[in-house]
Amino acid sequence: MLIFVVFISIYEMVSYTVYNKVDEHINIELNEYSQKINVGKNEIELRDEDEWNQREHSEVAVDPVFLQLTDSIGTIIEKSENLKNESLLYNYKLKTKKVTDIRLAGKLVRQIQAPLYNKNKISGYLIIAVSLEEEIAILRKLRVILYITYPMVLFVLFFVAQFIAGRSIKPINSIIETSNTITNENLTSRIPLPVDYDELYILSETINKLLDRVKDTIDREKQFTSDASHELRTPLSIIKGTLEVLIRKPRNPEEYKEKINFCILEVDCINDLVDQLLLLARFENQKLSLSIEYININECVAESINRFDDKAKLKNISVTRKFPKEDLYSKTDGYFLTIILHNLISNAIKYSRDNGFVDVIIEKIEDKTIIKIIDAGIGISENEINKVFDAFYRATTSINHPEIKGTGLGLSIAKRLCDILEIDIKVTSKENLGTTLTLSIS
Repeated sequence: MLIFVVFISIYEMVSYTVYNKVDEHINIELNEYSQKINVGKNEIELRDEDEWNQREHSEVAVDPVFLQLTDSIGTIIEKSENLKNESLLYNYKLKTKKVTDIRLAGKLVRQIQAPLYNKNKISGYLIIAVSLEEEIAILRKLRVILYITYPMVLFVLFFVAQFIAGRSIKPINSIIETSNTITNENLTSRIPLPVDYDELYILSETINKLLDRVKDTIDREKQFTSDASHELRTPLSIIKGTLEVLIRKPRNPEEYKEKINFCILEVDCINDLVDQLLLLARFENQKLSLSIEYININECVAESINRFDDKAKLKNISVTRKFPKEDLYSKTDGYFLTIILHNLISNAIKYSRDNGFVDVIIEKIEDKTIIKIIDAGIGISENEINKVFDAFYRATTSINHPEIKGTGLGLSIAKRLCDILEIDIKVTSKENLGTTLTLSIS
């Protein structure tokens, strides 16, 4: 369609130029012959009839110009010899000069009719015409050329477009082929990047990054499933082994009570683990709904400390509170903040040595509320400090103390909740010296 419009435009431009040249020629002839006519009150006459006829005779064979002079009612006064028995078209209603295409002896001519005035009254008309045969022949040849050229241009453009499109679509075919090879079992394939840095390069690079994220997500899910299965299997195996030992032979009530209480503790561990796994699943599915309100930080921290009083007393750990005199308030979700504090305080007590201490400090620094939980426990090595927020990760120091039970989910849950609540959490630790966890709440 674009080529068609271009060709039509070319033809119209050439046609306009040709007819414009003809009109210029006619107007020149009109001006020249108008000067050779005397317009009187009652008559129109030629100034030099011999020159008129001589000029006309000399131009007939070269570039025929047809002349016709009429009175006001169209009666022919004079006409050129080349008109012979023909006459040019006369329009009696014409008040100004007008250009018209007519047929003269079966051939197309272009004429101009101009009124001759004498004191604002039309006394007659001068009509001049020139042949359009040469111009029509030019336009006819142009049409033939365009008719022949149009399909040829389309034919050439078709193959050029096929070639260019083939090269352009090659990276797309590569994207399709690579995408077809990607499955759950094969997430390592990547789309080859095109040589040129263009839109397809950006698309390929974006898809590769997407595949990297998908692979990381699936790898994390596989690791999560494996770790969760392992963590559930361990207490279940312990319970099963304890019960098997218990039924091998009759035992006294104290032994039954001891083993049953032990199994109850393991069931409690399983319940805690399931609760944590469900909470992590809610993180993954983004189904958490926040309830933001002003929370009394002092009361929230105090309640979390009180919850673990019994565990602290069992290990003879002193929990010291260093709160400001005035209550501090922050706009956050109280339930999720409580879960964060429970996990951090529970860990501080769990990983502290017997007869140790835990300091819980609340302070206001500029426009932020700072909560610090400091213990003098087994600590974490420097090369592991960046991994403590990973799900199911347990530092080497805790693994070396098998009496300390844990799943490696507490800090992971606390970190994710902090991200959701836009709370900054930092951990500093030294192996065998203790750990400090800092919350910064806006």
